[in-house]
Amino acid sequence: MNFSGQSQSNRSNPAHSIPVPSVDQTSGSRCIETRFGFKATDLIVYPAHGVGQIVAIEEQAVAGAQLEFFVVYFAKTKMTLRVPTRKAASVGMRELSDPAAIQHARSILRQAPRRARGNWSRLAQEYESKIKSGDILAIAEAMRDLYRPELNSSQSYSERQLYTAALERLSGEVAVVDGVTEEAAVRELESLMMTEARRGA
Repeated sequence: MNFSGQSQSNRSNPAHSIPVPSVDQTSGSRCIETRFGFKATDLIVYPAHGVGQIVAIEEQAVAGAQLEFFVVYFAKTKMTLRVPTRKAASVGMRELSDPAAIQHARSILRQAPRRARGNWSRLAQEYESKIKSGDILAIAEAMRDLYRPELNSSQSYSERQLYTAALERLSGEVAVVDGVTEEAAVRELESLMMTEARRGA
């Protein structure tokens, strides 16, 4: 994915701003306004951690070389991550999904789950790969296929863990894009699958 020249929509909406701590500008680092289509305050999605906010773009000396970093803060986990600007695309860092992509994810949740057969270890790896891809549609597929109604007690512990990870990734992004709380997003997304589960029953 090439970030250069992409639309800036959905990146810096003040209504969706995440509170961030002050960033210590250490000696040898300098703030850079925009790099690879991103700037400080932009909201992004990082596959391994979900929605975060770029709080600075710094240049620092590392092992004798000058490297640029996006400084990304994740409010939910209160974690700060430095991502080399030139590797942002290769690690899957991306802008927030647009409303059309969010609607596509909802349509996936409304579909009947795909009941995969085979070795659970292999299936678990497939689900985990989808969740860690950062692709909102792949995450929606994993969430749909792992969903079990509360009355169904057949879900194993490992299935529940994977489902929770998918739910957190999807609801976190939907909440920011739609401007609602994450709890409201969880209720809405799960209600889509519950309706389909009742129809199937």
